[in-house]
Amino acid sequence: MKITEVRIKLMEANSENEKLQAFCSITFDHSFVIRDLKIIEGPRGWFVAMPSRKLMDRCPKCSCKNQLRARFCNQCGNKLAEFRGMGRDAHGKQKMHADIAHPINPECRENIQQAVLKSFHAEVEKSKLPGYVCSYDDIDSDFEPANFSEEKSNQRPDYQVDE
Repeated sequence: MKITEVRIKLMEANSENEKLQAFCSITFDHSFVIRDLKIIEGPRGWFVAMPSRKLMDRCPKCSCKNQLRARFCNQCGNKLAEFRGMGRDAHGKQKMHADIAHPINPECRENIQQAVLKSFHAEVEKSKLPGYVCSYDDIDSDFEPANFSEEKSNQRPDYQVDE
């Protein structure tokens, strides 16, 4: 698979989280998009973080989902165990997030990182020019679901296959 497009959304300079420099999306073979990659300035240089979600578990009393950092259940108020969850990262810290999409091998990670960082630095330079407009915001304008009927045009599509 080949990366055919990278779109960058720069963060504001005075952002609270100064390590997070931008969000981006990458397109493979003009047909598959991964969104919400993060470009972060870390202690060892720039890197690309894959999209992730917060890990959840269920309350033993009411079975409501809660984030692992929650001390009390959002539904019933039951006190939750302090150290819930299963995994630990390489540094022994409890894992709070899980990747939604990620490369399987180092070559793929390096390919993605090089393409994203190259586009990021180009976007930073473009942002310095007068009249700069971010292209990330119009990403959904390229997408129009197939078989989308006129009468449903004001509703969100359900993406189910009609029989």
